[in-house]
Parts: sequence; structure tokens; C-alpha cells
Amino acid sequence: MPCVYDFIAKSLGGEDIPLQRFEGRVLLIVNTASKCGFTSQYRGLEALHRELSPRAFAVLGFPCNQFGAQEPGDARQIAEFCESKYDVSFPMFDKIDVNGSTAHPLYRYLRNEKSGLLGSSIKWNFTKFLVDRSGRVVARRAPTASPQALKKEIEALL
Repeated sequence: MPCVYDFIAKSLGGEDIPLQRFEGRVLLIVNTASKCGFTSQYRGLEALHRELSPRAFAVLGFPCNQFGAQEPGDARQIAEFCESKYDVSFPMFDKIDVNGSTAHPLYRYLRNEKSGLLGSSIKWNFTKFLVDRSGRVVARRAPTASPQALKKEIEALL
């Protein structure tokens, strides 16, 4: 049975990262954008990552430009924005598609595991998938769900 750890994603630096590297951790996987009304959630995502990473938790950010062209930058610009505006230390990956025929295989898997209100498609930036230590998708949360609102749910998995 497949799980999140079966996938590989390219980092913003261009390195292929096997998600198996995060095996045994609780993960919050988020499609992000730098020019979105929810972009300030980077602050909450980073706070969760810093507070809970010692307990085997990680946020994984996947920039996406499919919603209102709100992530127009290249990898260097995305990295610079995340570091300078939000001091992001959690892993950020290369810009991907999350919907359609060009969707990254990880996101095809995530969408199939947990549908949202509009079916399996991702509705907008900052949709969040919560993954347990075994690599199973246990929850999907809407862009409007603040990172802090997920803390109790995350802690229950730690």
C-alpha cells in the first residue's frame, strides 16, 4: 500500500529529496504561494514547525502557481521571499502543480487519499494535509484553517 514516503520531490535548491527522509515524523504538507491572501500563514506554519519539530514533526511547503498566478517567482525568488519575510526554516520544495494532468504525483496521491468539499481537486493555496508517522494521510484541511487551529490535532499524532 503506497504512502507519502514513496514519493520524491525536488527541493528549491534543485535536489531530489526522497520523502522517506521524513519517515517516522508527523507531517503537515501545504501548497503555498507568496502573493495570496493566506500567505501570512507562513508565520503560523513556521511557529508550529519550530515548536513541534523536536517531537518529530515537520511542515513541508510546496509552492504552486495554479491559483490566481499567486506564486509567479522562480525557486530563488521563492526561497528569498520565504526567508526574508517569514524566516522559514521548514523544507520548501520546487514549484509544482497540484491539480490536473501535470499535478505532482505526491499531490495526486494526497488528493485521492482525502477529498475536500469540492471533490478531490485542491480548491486554493494553503490547503493542508496532515500525515501520521506511518505516512498515511489522516486529514485534509481547508486554506481557511489556520496553522494554530491544527495544533491539537497534530499533537494527538505525536
